[in-house]
Amino acid sequence: ALPALAAASTAQKALAIRTAAAAIRTRCDALLAANEDDVTAGRAGGLSAALVDRLALDAGRVEGIAAGLDTVAGLADPVGDVIARWSQPNGLQFERVRVPLGVIGIIYESRPGVTADAAALCLMAGNACLLRGGSEAARSNAVLLDCVADGLREAGLPAAAVQMVPAGDRALVGDMLAAHGLIDVIIPRGGKGLVARVQAEARVPVLAHLDGINHVYVDASADADKAEAIVINSKLRRTAVCGSMETLLIDAAAPKALKRRLVTALLDHDCAVRGDAAVQQLDPRVTPATPEDWDTEYLDAIASVAEVVGVDGAIVHIAAHGSQHTDSVVAEDAAVAERFLARVDSAIVLHNASTQYADGGEFGFGAEIGIATGRLHARGPVALEGLTIFKTIVRGSGQVRP
Repeated sequence: ALPALAAASTAQKALAIRTAAAAIRTRCDALLAANEDDVTAGRAGGLSAALVDRLALDAGRVEGIAAGLDTVAGLADPVGDVIARWSQPNGLQFERVRVPLGVIGIIYESRPGVTADAAALCLMAGNACLLRGGSEAARSNAVLLDCVADGLREAGLPAAAVQMVPAGDRALVGDMLAAHGLIDVIIPRGGKGLVARVQAEARVPVLAHLDGINHVYVDASADADKAEAIVINSKLRRTAVCGSMETLLIDAAAPKALKRRLVTALLDHDCAVRGDAAVQQLDPRVTPATPEDWDTEYLDAIASVAEVVGVDGAIVHIAAHGSQHTDSVVAEDAAVAERFLARVDSAIVLHNASTQYADGGEFGFGAEIGIATGRLHARGPVALEGLTIFKTIVRGSGQVRP
C-alpha cells in the first residue's frame, strides 16, 4: 500500500480522512456499545482506574475523535514541501524536500482514540501504518478501523494502508520491534513498562517518551490567582495524561501566604501532597516526601511539592529529577521566565500556562501521534511534519567531480 499512499494527492488523503470522520459519527452508537463492552471487561480484569479513564468513551469523546480527524484533513500537506534551496559555484542546484517516513508501527494501550489519530496523521503524511492496540480496547479499535477503511476505499486508496496487528498474541510486539527493513519507525504510546521495553528491544528507530515527570515552578514574582489556577489545572484537569504536573516547585522567597494557598488548594481539591520539610509546615495534611517521590510519575491525584531557591534552584531540581517532557514557570518577572525557558532542557517549556497543554491538538497540529523527548528527528508533539523526513534532490547539467 505504501507506494499508492506516497503518490496520493492531498485531496485524496483529505477525502479519506474526512470520510472516516463521518463514519465515526454515523457509527457512534455502535462504537459506544463496543467501548462499553471493553470497559466492562477491563474492570472485571482488574484494569487500573487510570487505564479505564483512558479507555472509556462517551459521546463527547467520540465527537472529539471525529473533529480531530476533520482538523487533520484540513492541515497543510507536508509531503513535497521544499525545505531549502541552494546552489554551488559549479552550477549544481539543490533542493531539500519532505517525503514520508514509510511504514510506521504504533504500539499503544487502552486509548482507542489513538487508532483514529494515528491513522489520520500517518495517512496525511503519506505513511502506511501497522497499529497494535491493547487487547483491552480491541472491540473499540475494530469499529474505528472499519471507519478508516471506509475512508480509504472512498478515496480510491488501498484499505491495507492501515492495518491492525492482532492484540491477543504478545509475541507479535517482539516481532514488530525486530522488523528492521520492514517497519521504518516504531512509536509506542502507553505505560512506562511498554515504552521501556520498546526502547530496550527495538532494532527499529523509536520516537517516544518514557516518563512525564513534569514540573510547575512558581516564582516569588508570580501572580497568586494565576499561579493557583495553573497549578490546579496542571495537576487535576486529567491526572492520567502524560502532561499532568507531578511536582510543584515553589520559590523559597515567595510570600508565605502564596505558598500556603497553593498547597491548601491542592489538598482542598482532594489531591494528596507529599512535601519536603518546609512544605510540611504549611498544612498538617501534607505527608513527608521520600527521595523516590521526586522521580515518580503518579498519574493520579498525588503531587510532590518542594521549596527551591529561586529559578536556578528550580532549574537544578528539574535537571536532576525531570524527564525532559514538559515544564512550566509561573512568573511575572520576564527575566526569570526567559532564564527558565532557555535553561530547562525539556521538549516543551511554558510560561504562565498549564502543563496540560502538552498536546498536539492544543499546539494547532490537529492531533498528535505521541510526544518525543529524544534528540533526533522530532521532539515534543509529533504530528504531520514529525512523520516526514527529507531527501535532497540535485539537478545538474553534466557536471562530473574533478
